[in-house]
Amino acid sequence: MAHPDSTRASASRFVVGFVGVVIATLVGAFLFLWLPGEIEVFGVLLTVVTVVIGARIASRLAMKVVPPYNVAEVAVEGPITRDGDLGPVPGRGNAIPADDTVEQIEQADADTNVEALVVKLNTPGGQIVPSDDIRNAVMAFDGPTIAYTTDTCASGGYWIASGCDELWARDTSIVGSIGVIGSRLNASELAEELGLSYERFAAGRYKDAGMALKDIDDDERAYLQGLIDNFYDHFVERVAEGRDFDPDDIRDTEARIYVGENAHDLGLVDKLGTHEDVLDHVSNLIGTEASQTEFEPKRGMAQRIKGGTQSLAFAFGAGISSQFDDTFEFRL
Repeated sequence: MAHPDSTRASASRFVVGFVGVVIATLVGAFLFLWLPGEIEVFGVLLTVVTVVIGARIASRLAMKVVPPYNVAEVAVEGPITRDGDLGPVPGRGNAIPADDTVEQIEQADADTNVEALVVKLNTPGGQIVPSDDIRNAVMAFDGPTIAYTTDTCASGGYWIASGCDELWARDTSIVGSIGVIGSRLNASELAEELGLSYERFAAGRYKDAGMALKDIDDDERAYLQGLIDNFYDHFVERVAEGRDFDPDDIRDTEARIYVGENAHDLGLVDKLGTHEDVLDHVSNLIGTEASQTEFEPKRGMAQRIKGGTQSLAFAFGAGISSQFDDTFEFRL
C-alpha cells in the first residue's frame, strides 16, 4: 500500500504536469491555429511540437516543485584512494576518487530536498587521509546519516562508518579490520645477485627509510613501526568517539574481520537488515516515506567494469601493487 505522503507527492506532480500540458496546448493552438484563421497541417504539427516541448518543461518543473526524492545515497566502493589510482602499476586505476565522493556528499548536503544520507559501503579500505576526508564530509552532513554495508566494510570503510549515526549490515557482510598496515619489499639480496648496489644521497637520517634496495636496520624498523602505531592510535580514537566504544575494546579486536552477525553481537554493527530495512528506518527518522536517489560521479561503463574487477583483486591481494613501489606505504 502506498504511503499517504508518496501518494500526495505523486498527485501534486501530476497536477503540475497536467497544467503545463494544458497551457502548452492553449498556447500552440492560439499561435498556430487561431491566429492564422484556418487550420492547416503545418499549423497542427507546430501545435503538437509545442505541446511536446511544454510537457517536457512541465515535467521538469514538477520534479523541482515536488521533488521525487528526500534521501541521498552515496556509495563508497572499492579501494579508497585520493585520485582513483590503486597503485603505481599501469592499468590499476579507475577506483572512484575520494575527492569525488566528498563532493557528492557535499552536493547532497546542499540539496534542500535531501533530509537524510545513506552511505553505501563496499570497500576493503585504502589510504588513510582520503578515508578521513570522506568521514569528515559525512560528519558535516546536516541530517541523519546511516552507513550500510553490502559485502565488505573493512578498515578504511569502518573508519568512514564511525562518522555516521548508525551502521547497518547484512548478516553475512564482512566487517572490521580496524588496523593499519605498512609494507616494503626487501630486494637487497636480489639486487646483489644481479650486481646492483644502492648508493645513498640523502639529507636526514630517515629520509630513505624503507627503500627496497637496502637492508633496514633496527632504528629504521622502530621508526616505521612508530608511524604505524601513531596512525593506529588515531584510528582507535576515531572509532571510539564515533561508535561510543572503549578504546581497549577496539584494540582487543586485533584488526580481525567479522561476519555481520558476529559484528552485531560485538556492537560493531548497530542493526542487521536489507537495504529496504534501512529505508524503512530512515522513513521513521525523517517522519515521511523515504524516497532515495543516488548521488554519484559520472563514469563510463568500461570504467565501472574495470574498477569493479580491480577492487576485487585489491581486496584479495591486500594491495599487492604496493610491493612494487620503492617507498614504504601506509594503508588502512
